[in-house]
Amino acid sequence: MNRAVFDSSCLIGLERIQQLDILPQVFSVILIPEAVRQEVGLEADWLNVQVVNNKSLVKVLQAEVDDGEAEAIALALELDGDVITVLDDQKARRLAKRLGLHLMGTVGVLLRAKQLGAIAQIKPTLDALLQADFRISEAIVRKALELAGEA
Repeated sequence: MNRAVFDSSCLIGLERIQQLDILPQVFSVILIPEAVRQEVGLEADWLNVQVVNNKSLVKVLQAEVDDGEAEAIALALELDGDVITVLDDQKARRLAKRLGLHLMGTVGVLLRAKQLGAIAQIKPTLDALLQADFRISEAIVRKALELAGEA
């Protein structure tokens, strides 16, 4: 799977620390729904905005999660599961998991970036995200550093 649908949190976090260029090195196709485009206001040649067709599903999902998360989940479902859904919010992740989506968070993106050689270490990027008020639990940071062989 080399396609990913993003919610806004990962994009915002990486933009804050000027590391968005990692993403096209990790995924060949990066998709966002219109609600996420409106939230982040990013323009990049590698960023593909795709309209969600199932508006009724989006409405149902909006009862549990915000607009960007609802559209990202709906878009990933429309793509028949052949996509990674990048979400950080725990409530949105639980919902997406119940719906059978393949999930990854920002930390998972960084781990994949290291595996693919897009970054040499994840610790500097994690530190920068934390300094930029991106919320990552200490337990997740410890686990990520362990998985990356940087503990």
